[in-house]
Amino acid sequence: MAKVAFLGLGVMGYPMAGHLKTKGGHEVTVYNRTAAKAEKWVRQFGGRSAPTPRAAAQGQDFVMACVGNDDDLRQVTLGPEGAFAAMGKGAVFVDHTTASAEIARELHAAAEKGGFHFIDAPVSGGQAGAENGVLTVMCGGDAEPFVRAEKVIAAYARACTLMGAPGSGQLAKMVNQICIAGLVQGLAEGLHFAKKAGLDIDKLIATISKGAAQSWQMENRYQTMVAGKFDFGFAVDWMRKDLGICLSEARKNGARLPVTALVDQFYAQVQAMGGRRWDTSSLIALLER
Repeated sequence: MAKVAFLGLGVMGYPMAGHLKTKGGHEVTVYNRTAAKAEKWVRQFGGRSAPTPRAAAQGQDFVMACVGNDDDLRQVTLGPEGAFAAMGKGAVFVDHTTASAEIARELHAAAEKGGFHFIDAPVSGGQAGAENGVLTVMCGGDAEPFVRAEKVIAAYARACTLMGAPGSGQLAKMVNQICIAGLVQGLAEGLHFAKKAGLDIDKLIATISKGAAQSWQMENRYQTMVAGKFDFGFAVDWMRKDLGICLSEARKNGARLPVTALVDQFYAQVQAMGGRRWDTSSLIALLER
């Protein structure tokens, strides 16, 4: 059992922190910008809440975070009441936010100066993966603190891999999102074409999912895509944030991402249709409007 703090109780953080308490058996302190959410979590899982990230981090072995973006992350780490001011020597800060590689490197350097450790550890698997405790975690940082953190992360992950130096976890997550963007657009176009062609969609998917076209998105999203239901999963707003990070990094490293840039614009059109909170499979709605 470890002493663990969790900062950020959104759709991902809330169940992840819950698994730390129920499955991991850890002593858990939570912080959330909206205190009522933290109080609700404590009523459901036990543990305790703290009024600030700094208070939450005090005396902890591990501090996990899952917040919105680079600015939010800076606020909970380096802000006036940020967690870094209270991190003990040798403690480990694990950031599950999908953020830039740049801030991961910045916070790793700040942690080194403070005598503790920082691991960038974005996740894949969405809300369902968080709720079921089967996330995939991609990490960047140093080996020794990773080995220690991995045992704690296991409470909500089915896979956790150290990808390399600080920032490598964030870079791996960018690759994940680049792959998903093109795949979902291809699936949307295929289903749209199949409907126009008058094919039996269920029979079609049962057939082609056994071949080279098979994907998780195909098997788990085709029915809701065809039905026009987009009320679960990873929101379009979040995907646009992530693709923006990918495209920004590509401008720095010289990678060419023509399909990713195009799909990002398609998602912008979905937002304009009122689909900001629809899940990412809603690309098909753009084809069928």
